[in-house]
Amino acid sequence: QNYPLYIRSVPTENELKFHYTVHTSLDVVDEKISALGKALVDQRELYLGLLYPTEDYKVYGYVTNSKVKFVMVVDSSNTALRDNEIRSMFRKLHNSYTDIMCNPFYNPGDRIHSRAFDNMVNSMMMQVC
Repeated sequence: QNYPLYIRSVPTENELKFHYTVHTSLDVVDEKISALGKALVDQRELYLGLLYPTEDYKVYGYVTNSKVKFVMVVDSSNTALRDNEIRSMFRKLHNSYTDIMCNPFYNPGDRIHSRAFDNMVNSMMMQVC
């Protein structure tokens, strides 16, 4: 339904800008999914790659086979991140999200409030920075 379950940004002073970037990138994700069509149904995961670059950031996308969308915004000046690193970070996010979904006390569709998920996201963000 394209509403965020989890948003984390560092630094927090530009958080509203990142919210806007994530929401606009969801439209690009939907366009890419519809453009690729049925070819994607056979795949286990959908790494969409670079959705669009901006002057300051690069926006990447990933969609699971259950249509859960992950969006990652990375600083454009970070040239150390390659496609393989972004792909592995999305896999870690997907695995952690799967762990949350397996929790019997989590209601699907609710915002994610998990220390384990926070720690995993923080560790990924520390690797990037």
